[in-house]
Amino acid sequence: MNALIPPSVRLERSDGSAHVVLGQARGAVRLRDLAQRGSAKAFLPHVDSAVPEVVFLNTSGGLTGGDRLDYRLELGPECRAVATTQTAERAYSAGEGAARVQVLHEVGRGGWLDWLPQETILFNGSALERRTEIRLAPEAGCLMVESVVLGRAAMGETVGRLAFRDTRLVMREGRPVLVEPLCLDDHVLAAAGSPAVLGGARALATLALVTRGAEDALGPVRTVLDEPGVEAAASAFDGKLVMRMLAPDGWPLRRQVARVLAVLRGRALPQVWQI
Repeated sequence: MNALIPPSVRLERSDGSAHVVLGQARGAVRLRDLAQRGSAKAFLPHVDSAVPEVVFLNTSGGLTGGDRLDYRLELGPECRAVATTQTAERAYSAGEGAARVQVLHEVGRGGWLDWLPQETILFNGSALERRTEIRLAPEAGCLMVESVVLGRAAMGETVGRLAFRDTRLVMREGRPVLVEPLCLDDHVLAAAGSPAVLGGARALATLALVTRGAEDALGPVRTVLDEPGVEAAASAFDGKLVMRMLAPDGWPLRRQVARVLAVLRGRALPQVWQI
């Protein structure tokens, strides 16, 4: 427990959920249902595109021990949508327990989802457990990215202690297509300078494209994996294209992610991204 807080004091924790349902109606993708509670919000800004954008927001301003956050998006058959977060999520020092985040998106038959959340910034002493699952129906596909930054280099912050467990899954008809477990803790940070771990990097990202013929994008993607200061590689097989990136700070990583997304998407980034 934080030494500045008496053990008898029970701190208030944030708890929020936001659930959006989109479906086809009169030849367009339209909002079918919206439910939100507590610190989690969702809104659909007007964009000049036939593909709607869903923006999730945590109004508590960050996460700490004991907080709960739940985002969910359902897309009906043949629906295409982009989902993102309004800003970077921040996990602050946790006096006790871990913050827990659940993300569940379902994509109907023939649908498509771009899940493009902004970075997660982990501060010293943070504790966060997150599970992201995208469920694809037959002939559905997705593009997803997750970026993690260890503190803010410009502010001189260092991270020597944390507990971060992140699980990302893409399922198709109940079967796993992509499983991405990530664990960062004190032991990993102690060896973070090793090439077998982070190689001294403070920012990392994984980007995955899951669709029939994803392998065809490997060549074009590799041509833009040359952002200064970023180490990146890509591979593709069996309807999946996966890229991993390491950088000394979040800004060059963000530029590299944006360049890859431009190749894969062929259109502008979500409006809330600031590039």
